[in-house]
Amino acid sequence: MTTAAAPESRPDPRRGPRPAPAGRGHRAAPHPPFALEPAPALGLISVGALGVLALWWVSTPAVVGAAGWLTGAGRITGLLAGYAAPVLLLLIARLPPLERGVGADRLARWHAFGGRWLVAAVSVHVLTVVWGYALTDGRGLIGEGVEVVLHYPEMIKATLGTLALLGTGAVSARAARRRLSYEAWYYLHLATYLAVALTFSHQLATGADLGGGPGRAAWYALYFGTAALLGWYRLARPWLLDRRHGLRVAEVRPEGPGVVSLFLTGQRLDELGAEAGQFFRLQFQAPGLRWAANPYSLSAPPHPRFLRFTVKDLGGHSAAVADLRPGTKVRAEGPYGAFTGRRLRRRRVLLLGAGVGITPLRALFETLPGELTLVQRARRPEDVLFRTELADVARRRGATVHELLGSRDQVGDLGTALARLVPDLAGHDVYLCGPEALTAEAVRALRAAGVRPRHIHHESFSL
Repeated sequence: MTTAAAPESRPDPRRGPRPAPAGRGHRAAPHPPFALEPAPALGLISVGALGVLALWWVSTPAVVGAAGWLTGAGRITGLLAGYAAPVLLLLIARLPPLERGVGADRLARWHAFGGRWLVAAVSVHVLTVVWGYALTDGRGLIGEGVEVVLHYPEMIKATLGTLALLGTGAVSARAARRRLSYEAWYYLHLATYLAVALTFSHQLATGADLGGGPGRAAWYALYFGTAALLGWYRLARPWLLDRRHGLRVAEVRPEGPGVVSLFLTGQRLDELGAEAGQFFRLQFQAPGLRWAANPYSLSAPPHPRFLRFTVKDLGGHSAAVADLRPGTKVRAEGPYGAFTGRRLRRRRVLLLGAGVGITPLRALFETLPGELTLVQRARRPEDVLFRTELADVARRRGATVHELLGSRDQVGDLGTALARLVPDLAGHDVYLCGPEALTAEAVRALRAAGVRPRHIHHESFSL
């Protein structure tokens, strides 16, 4: 539906601030905070990896025989695994420059890919080192393995750390992840910190390539610097923000089947610097919820007096949100994410969402400048969220809202359906948020329709 601009009615203060008039939209801060873009971030990681390889190169005069080659391979993979472990922790340390520039969804993908690589590197490291030592000492693999674990310095702790790391990798595999709730996966994933801590002393005790000079000093700086950043951004900063803003539940409002909107109030919320499209990790101080911080997107532009989130029943944590009582204290980490108006490159914009993935798009629909079209994908009319709100925003802004209803068979090819609803699809910036299957299908359809990758902005909806 397309609605012409109409006089604005008095806004409901619980729903959000007064939307910007059509064509004005949300203005970015005159001095935006520093953001590290993906290419420079990957460049820094690569430079560090090359520096690690240089440590091995300068400390290895020659490689002779099968034992030498196997031991050398073990040393290289061990060094790279030792470097990768803190880097992977930094990717999820919620560092503001990375969150704003790279984006939480891309950081999660990098972390997942790097985690698989780390497990492989550790496995190769263990196998090749033990094999190389066995050839040198004239023992079998099992006998050499027992000798290394029991008699080499710090190896018992390193073995426990390796087992913890491999176990975390197993529960993080896609097949296992689908069988676990977010809360169970989150707690099991904390074993990564234990694994890194247990293996650190082993790296210093037996890592001949680190030497006693700059290499060892850099290793200390990398690990202790990572620990400091994790302590600040994952523990200290959220605690300070909690003390400063004092967030509490003001209202829980039903929005649809299994979906509620959560309104939080507090002090000086404008100082959070939140933007439409971003998310917070919320930790509710209620029985059964206080030990997990789950990510929830803003479903309305941030307001100096309140924040609104919309939550769908996707597990134990999100289901319990519907039963929260007004006055419940909330500890919030954030804002996070790069799914904001800072990515905008064109005046014509398509917002495409499905399910609770519509929540960040709902906030962006109210704040992005330009000519906006929003398409909400749903199987049934009762699954459509914010129908009245979106119609009101569209009427005020002269924007367009479409509902793409039905099963995949009924809708047919997504690209064809979008081309029918959105003329000149290739000339749009596209903001995309929804379930993983929809995101993958939509990206393929948009690319086929001529939309360039740099104009497709999407945020992963799967945890």
